Amino acid sequence: MALAPGPAPVNPVPLAYQTTGDGSAVPDWLNKGDNAWQLTASTLVGLQCIPGLMILYGSIVKKKWAINSAFMSLYAFAAVLICWVSWAFRMSFGEELIPLWGKAGPALDQKFLLKQAYLPATGTDFFPPLAPMYPMATLVYFQFVFAAITLVLIAGSLLGRMNFLAWMLFVPLWLTCSYTVGAFSLWGGGFLFQWGVIDYAGGYVIHVSSGVAGYVAAYWVGPRLDRDRHSFPPNNVLLSLAGAGLLWLGWNGFNGGAPYAANIASVYTHGEIITLEDVGSVGSLLRGLLRCGDSLPPILCAE
Repeated sequence: MALAPGPAPVNPVPLAYQTTGDGSAVPDWLNKGDNAWQLTASTLVGLQCIPGLMILYGSIVKKKWAINSAFMSLYAFAAVLICWVSWAFRMSFGEELIPLWGKAGPALDQKFLLKQAYLPATGTDFFPPLAPMYPMATLVYFQFVFAAITLVLIAGSLLGRMNFLAWMLFVPLWLTCSYTVGAFSLWGGGFLFQWGVIDYAGGYVIHVSSGVAGYVAAYWVGPRLDRDRHSFPPNNVLLSLAGAGLLWLGWNGFNGGAPYAANIASVYTHGEIITLEDVGSVGSLLRGLLRCGDSLPPILCAE
């Protein structure tokens, strides 16, 4: 007489760590440490924008500009996300269209987002294309916050200068026509990448481009009114410090996530960035003390 089948053996491995063998449940290529750190780094950079720079911009300007300045950051962050997943991500990191641009296309399909991250145009004669060990969705998120903070940094040059409607038009146009060119050329496999130009964490793609764009935009928009240029006190110093603090700590995600992995390079940049920023902030405060003495708080004299 046949025995009745007993209960199925219990797998001691938690479900989240199991794999089906064909990679459909937990893919064999997925490195959970890299994925977790990349998502954390992305969120730290996002916090630099919202609420970091939003608080900073809203508090360093006159009270009459506080809401407008804060909303410039909030709008830029939201608008960049829509543009990024609709067409800009593939223009920056997709298949090559021309040496400085990728082919535009949406990054919303589930099959696309859940496959292994892959930058098809980054292959060279000596190395295969980059393929970080986490899903494409993680890479889309990480590069989105980089694109977003670039536009938010440009906003700092236009506080109290630009009409909000003009800013709403500027954000998607500049992202599409300028940021995607720099990102693909240097990071996505474009001509500068193929020439061996290295941009570790946005020195060219983010900081140089936002600095030049902010300077040019401020020049063409024109100066503030004369009475505003002669008297420009912050409306809330404590909130300015809070925003600056979020910006400071968020830089750990900015440089720490740049290697695309939780490795030695990401660890090293944490200590380096914190040390350099600490030296800069202490030096600025000491300069303020020497300049104003005890007449004003050092933070108000350090500019």
